[in-house]
Amino acid sequence: MTSTAQPPAPEGRKATPEHLGHVIFITAAAAMGGFLFGYDSSVINGAVEAIRGRFDIGSEALAQVIAAALIGCAIGATTAGRIADRIGRIRCMQIAAVLFTISAIGSAVPFALWDLAMWRVLGGVAIGMASVIGPAYIAEVSPPAYRGRLASFQQAAIVVGIAVSQLVNWGILNLAGGDQRGTVAGLEAWQWMLGVMVVPAVLYGLLSLVIPESPRFLISVGRYDQARAVLAEVEGKDVDLDLRVDEIQEAMRREHRSTFRDLLGGRAGLLPIVWIGIGLSVFQQLVGINVIFYYSSSLWQSVGIDPSSSFFYSFTTSIINIIGTVIAMSFVDRIGRKPLALIGSAGMAVSLAVAAWAFSAKTGTGEDIRMPDTQGTVALVAAHSFVLFFALSWGVVVWVLLGEMFPNRIRAAALGVAASAQWVANWAITVSFPTLSDWNLSGAYVMYTIFAVLSIPFILKWVPETKGKSLEEMG
Repeated sequence: MTSTAQPPAPEGRKATPEHLGHVIFITAAAAMGGFLFGYDSSVINGAVEAIRGRFDIGSEALAQVIAAALIGCAIGATTAGRIADRIGRIRCMQIAAVLFTISAIGSAVPFALWDLAMWRVLGGVAIGMASVIGPAYIAEVSPPAYRGRLASFQQAAIVVGIAVSQLVNWGILNLAGGDQRGTVAGLEAWQWMLGVMVVPAVLYGLLSLVIPESPRFLISVGRYDQARAVLAEVEGKDVDLDLRVDEIQEAMRREHRSTFRDLLGGRAGLLPIVWIGIGLSVFQQLVGINVIFYYSSSLWQSVGIDPSSSFFYSFTTSIINIIGTVIAMSFVDRIGRKPLALIGSAGMAVSLAVAAWAFSAKTGTGEDIRMPDTQGTVALVAAHSFVLFFALSWGVVVWVLLGEMFPNRIRAAALGVAASAQWVANWAITVSFPTLSDWNLSGAYVMYTIFAVLSIPFILKWVPETKGKSLEEMG
């Protein structure tokens, strides 16, 4: 998404308008994986308290079930690249669609806590696969002149998926009379919430049947005629197809497949730039953003807000997330990565500190929990403000920086390590929040505030500015 000037494209390299519409459709179809990524990640938000009641479990066991999907995410993200290289990008999407579908059905009708956790892990594998294959496929089918804009479809689809999941949850809760365990057509409300994901999962699978295979994969397995046909389909028939095939082959021959060994060096074991990437990934999670997306309904109910209102507030924070993401996409190339990250860190720190103060006024236990009206209003505003500042900065900037800051020779391996660190940090925050909340909700938010504050000197001292630099300039 850099704004650096590019050399003029050869004649015919830019997609003609009639082709561009088709390419947008192909990109949107592939981005359905991103939509499911966001949907499946956050739909559990509406079922947290119902699962606690249905299986009569404490906070520790509940946290393990909620976080189980993250184990699958790590597995899916690790294996997706190899699967896609062996059997193709489209087949990989179809596997993910099947896993999403099975996970949705299994999660909706679990026999016990253990199989609910198993279905969550399976859904996590699909999320991990979608997180890798979507951006890779979109980059490989997009005309060079439009690649940056089309690549943004994936992130946009993720935040829309989060918002839609919360809207669906809210609608189902209202159908059930405001009770997460209320019955709708023979199933409890929370079961419908988890099961409705079957619809977008099946749609994702159907769309994967009508979009073309990546020309890069087709060339890698010697299917040159099919590759030329796809290139003509997405870049235009006036393109020199033989030249484009030769260019892709040459690029594939020049590629260095980086390994973990390439990342070793320096006093701390890994190269300094790799540690910076890990730091960005970890800080992005340690500020507690996924507490909002996984637990916000439970969070608001824990401070005395009724279930229907808590679900509505989960939806409104998702809308704020979309707005912040659009702001970030608009300004990341204008003002730079570091300034945007610093603005976000400062805004998050203030918002989290205010939320911690508001939550300190919580009184009562069990069903008799209350907060003064003033602190309740302040907590809601602070939570929305926190999501806005995260979305307009760290939600987008971290991924932009991770894609740009590593030298070419280690980029793939370094990205893999940074992404793995992000899943681990996400798991740690997700699994610890219910226990921390039971112990001291305000204290948990003080901890997230500290991490937001610490991210400021980290950015200032160690994070490089990549705005306006080519990937080759990074080393």
